Formats: sequence, structure tokens, C-alpha cells
Amino acid sequence: MKKRKSPRGKNYKKFWKLGRKEFNTEYLNINRDGDLVVNEGNYQYNIHELALKFGTPLKIMFPYIIEQRVEDLMDLFKACIREYKYKGQFYYHYPMKVNQNREFVMPIISEGGNLETTSANELWIVKRLWQQNRFNSRIKVICNGPKTEPYLALIAELKGNGLDIVPIIEDLHEYETLQKFRGQVGVRVVIDVKVNSYWDKKIDRFGLTPDELWSLGKIRNLTLLHYHAGSEVQRETDILRPFKKAMEIYARLKKENPSLDTIDIGGGFPSNYTGKEKFTVKSVVYKIIQFMTKFCEENEIPHPNIICEWGSYIATPSQLTVFSVLSSKRIPKATASQWYVVDGSFQTHLLDTWAIHKKWHVVPVNNVNSKNLSRTWLAGLSCDSDDKYTAGGSYIPLPPLEDLENGDKLIVAFLDTGNYQDGFDNHHCLNATPAKVVCQNGDVTVIRKRQSADDVGKLFGW
Repeated sequence: MKKRKSPRGKNYKKFWKLGRKEFNTEYLNINRDGDLVVNEGNYQYNIHELALKFGTPLKIMFPYIIEQRVEDLMDLFKACIREYKYKGQFYYHYPMKVNQNREFVMPIISEGGNLETTSANELWIVKRLWQQNRFNSRIKVICNGPKTEPYLALIAELKGNGLDIVPIIEDLHEYETLQKFRGQVGVRVVIDVKVNSYWDKKIDRFGLTPDELWSLGKIRNLTLLHYHAGSEVQRETDILRPFKKAMEIYARLKKENPSLDTIDIGGGFPSNYTGKEKFTVKSVVYKIIQFMTKFCEENEIPHPNIICEWGSYIATPSQLTVFSVLSSKRIPKATASQWYVVDGSFQTHLLDTWAIHKKWHVVPVNNVNSKNLSRTWLAGLSCDSDDKYTAGGSYIPLPPLEDLENGDKLIVAFLDTGNYQDGFDNHHCLNATPAKVVCQNGDVTVIRKRQSADDVGKLFGW
């Protein structure tokens, strides 16, 4: 297969925003043949070659990226705590709802991360890990979400077996139920601070209002105050303002509950960078610790432990989803000049494309060094008119199909698909779940085979 060499003088890497931390692409590059590659230390993975070998659509996951991000986040908090002589501890808890797949959870545990669950089924995974001795007794598990009877029974069972597990009271009914729980509990409070994020509801059904919280008085074995301000928060102030409000509630709650010693700031740190954000994780962490140190001194309260649940921030960059372009179709009047029809479905494989109109970072896998680019929209394989990606009505620049040689297909990669998309996978129009490979320590392993028509048919009783 003949490939063109990259001409000197044009910075394709910069154009496609590769090798840049602010775009979550510090591990991506272009080789001399114009193929997209991912670097893992001294190892390098050619995404074009993987797509040809395993077929498309294909999900490609890199545990190394998760390990690095967990390690970097924990080191950042520890360094800041030392600098300000902060006396509390930092704990990272991975919210499993972001991606419950084993290849995501295990690297986080290996780097010292803790877990957060939102259902009995997620906690069942924790039970399996606990029974298999896959993590030691120092791991902590926080249990959010509606507490069904099976969920509560499993919490009690794991607590009885020695797991450090803390159920979070989300409403008054759960408060009545958890009064009998023989262990630490937390409580979630509604923070009435409007923020700019994807999760920006006028009425929050999770947690207790401050007035409901005050009416309870002293809460038996209360050790943790939790809140959640939003998801993919767009501004630094929208992370810090709810946090400051939560600390005011914490200080008052601490007077009634001396056992309270931890503040959980929830999730929300943005994961899918557009390059327009004016803040970094380092800036936010330093402002959190700086504020906490001063606030605790002024209010004469001990420095609480800090928990964050920045799941998308950790998981998102570790996976990309690859499609082949099957054909093109002219668009008469639009910002894009033609449709590129891909061999997968956005409503099946990347549901956020349709659900929240998410903007993705899309790059070609081959011909990355093409001199010419077409303005395209991407169309999926289902018959649904919503099965498309238009970059929010703008366009996606991609190499022209006529520039490909010897019958080659253009292959495109959607970056940052590690959060939620696996759990949202479905079978709209009976489209099959794609194959998935994991790249680690120089090896490439198929961990999920591509579904056949027979596999999908059986799910629907055929």
C-alpha cells in the first residue's frame, strides 16, 4: 500500500491539535507515513494498522492513559497540600457510572484510586473484586444513588465483611432507613448555586435541602458531606462557587456533628477540551486548597479530608472510536459540501452525539498529512435522520476520498470516547456492538469480539 510522505513546512500535528495536553492529545502524533499513532512510553501503536487488522467500527482503549491521569491528579493534590501545610488528606473516588468496564476500573485501583457506586449492580462488581482479593482493605467505597433494598442489603453485607464503605443519604426516606446502619454514613446536600454545565437542572431531585438537613439535628455516625454541582462545568468560577457554599454548610454541620471530617466535592471537571477553557486542573486544585486552609482557620474547624469524583476527566481520553468511510454524497446547500457515510451508527456507538449534541474531536487515521481537505458531515448506518454528526452545524474537515490510492478507505477517529459511551451502547436498527481492543505494554488484545447478526438477533428473541 503506497503512502505519501509528509511535506515539510506544514505543521499537520498542530492543525489536528495533536500532542497537546489542553486537548487531551498529549499521547497522539503523526508518523512519517501520515498515520495517526498513540505513544505509551517507548511503545507506539499505529491506529491505521489496528483498524485494518481488526476491522471497523473499532474501540481502542489505553489503560496507560488512565494510570497517568490518576497518578498526576493525586500527585497534584498532595503537592498542593504540602505547600499550604493543609492537614487533611485527599482521596480520589472513581464514579463507576462513567465506565464500568474492567479495563477502566482496574487501572484506577492499581494507582490507589477508590470507587463510587450508584446502583446495586455496580456494587456487585465491587463485591466480586473484594471476594477475589483484587484490592486491599485501605480502599474506600462511597455509595450514591437511590438505595433499593438489594442495594442496602449489599452495602450491609460488604460492611460486615470488612469493606470501608459509606452509604450517602440522598433523601429523608433513606435517612430513616440508614439510621440503623452500623457504620459511617454521608449526606448529600443540594447546593443552590447555578452553574454553566451539561447537568444544569432547575430542580435537583438528589440530596437534601439545607433546611431539611438542619431539621435532622445530629446524624448518627456522620462523617461525610457530599454535593454535586454539575457535569462538564465550563468555567472555573462554576467549580469554586458551589464549593465555597458547601463549606459554609460543612462548618455549620460540623458543630452539630463532631464526627464529620470529609467534604466530597463530587464530579464535574470538564473532560472534552475545546481549547477555549481558561482554567486548568492545577489552577482549580490550588484554589481549592488555598481557600480551605484559610476558611478552616477563620472558622476554627479542623481541616477536613477532601474527596473528588472527577470521572470523565480521568476516563475520557483513554479511548477512541474508529470508523471507516464507505461513501460520500453531495450536500447542495450547507456549511458542509458532502456527507461521509461511515460504517457505524452514532445512535448506537456514540449516543451523546444525539442525546446532548456533544462536540467531538475528530481526526483522520490515515492521510493525516493530506494537502486538501473537504468540508464534511458524517452520517451513520441507521435509517434514522438523527444518526449524524455535524459538529453542531459547522463541519468536519477531512481528506477527500478521491485522494486515496489503490482503493484505500478513509478511516476517521473520534477521540475522547472513554466516558459513558460504552454504557450507552445499544442496538438501534439492530446495529451490532463493535469490537474492542486494549493496547498495553506494547501488546494489543481483543477483549470483546464484534457482534454478529446472530448475536444481536438472540438478544431480541430470534
